[in-house]
Amino acid sequence: MNNPIKILITGDTHLGGGRVKELAIREAKDQLFGKFSQLIQKADISITNLESPLVDNGSPILKTGPNLKSPISSLGVLKKAGFDLLTLANNHIMDYGEAGLASTLDICSRTGLKTVGVGQNFIDAQQPFTTEIQGLRISIINIAENEFGTTENESPGAHSLNPIQNYYRIKETSETSDYVLVIIHGGHENYQLPSPRMKDTYRFFVDAGASAVIGHHPHCYSGYEVYRNVPIFYSLGNFLFDKQNQDYSIWNEGIMVEFIVDDSGLDFEIIPYIQNDKDVGLRRLNQEERSFFDKKLSQLNKIISDKRELEKNFEEFCISKRDLYSNFIEPHSFKYIHALRNRNLFPSLLSKRKKRLLLNLTRCEAHRDILQQILKL
Repeated sequence: MNNPIKILITGDTHLGGGRVKELAIREAKDQLFGKFSQLIQKADISITNLESPLVDNGSPILKTGPNLKSPISSLGVLKKAGFDLLTLANNHIMDYGEAGLASTLDICSRTGLKTVGVGQNFIDAQQPFTTEIQGLRISIINIAENEFGTTENESPGAHSLNPIQNYYRIKETSETSDYVLVIIHGGHENYQLPSPRMKDTYRFFVDAGASAVIGHHPHCYSGYEVYRNVPIFYSLGNFLFDKQNQDYSIWNEGIMVEFIVDDSGLDFEIIPYIQNDKDVGLRRLNQEERSFFDKKLSQLNKIISDKRELEKNFEEFCISKRDLYSNFIEPHSFKYIHALRNRNLFPSLLSKRKKRLLLNLTRCEAHRDILQQILKL
């Protein structure tokens, strides 16, 4: 091999909100990315997760949670910064329906950015991105936990988390590729650890043949482990995602991972940063911040490596969410109201909005993790 192959992977990018929006439209690369753009440009493949469809207008779908979008004219800044590939399997890519997805794919193609993780149906969405560099075949598989944007049939959408089907897709791809990187959008927002279910699932993907597993979605970075000589990063955190009143919090902290492939195999380097705190854009950590980061990452890794500690921490997290989720699922519990409802003498408290909420709680793996835990309490 002449030179090591470098694959840079970053977390969630949203170009349509806060202070980032206008700078992205103006393609203010230096203000948004600073010196990180040199790192992005030098990699053989640079990847970020585009967390919203690219539309200037349109109709948002009915769902729980916010409907995100970014201006069509904002995408050019990612190309200018040096990105090559966008992962689109996430819980917002279908926020503006099929038209929003079509608009996104069209502008990505015209801008010269490759995409992975979505399609016109499930078969199409699960197709990997594959490229050849220095004679090595490298594939990227992109998956999202199930919310309102995933597809499991003939409808357009994101490649859905289905561990059995995902296993066979990874296994099949690994048989024709030298390296397979699985990038998955899932987990629990504002929680810096995986659930036990996530740990089992991501390890299962390693058993299927993944060369690395990389997660994002929780809006904060998590720890990592090396399982059977394969790195698993449970969350990279936000990459470029501005949010009002979010300064000096886990929202503003993230990591990018540069995977390095040479004659000895695959290795990695962790690159932490601060994004959109007091100042807009990305910046490197100072000495004090780096010391705190190293300590925190070590603590997270230690918990991930200990099955009982991981379960204990997740139970405590679920307890903190108990009131919220109880409100979600408890419209009423009185036998007299049930009797009246059975006789059509009392209106249903399950409105269409409530049904959408309950569907999301039971369909999405991360929500279901919490729901099952609190129902045990």
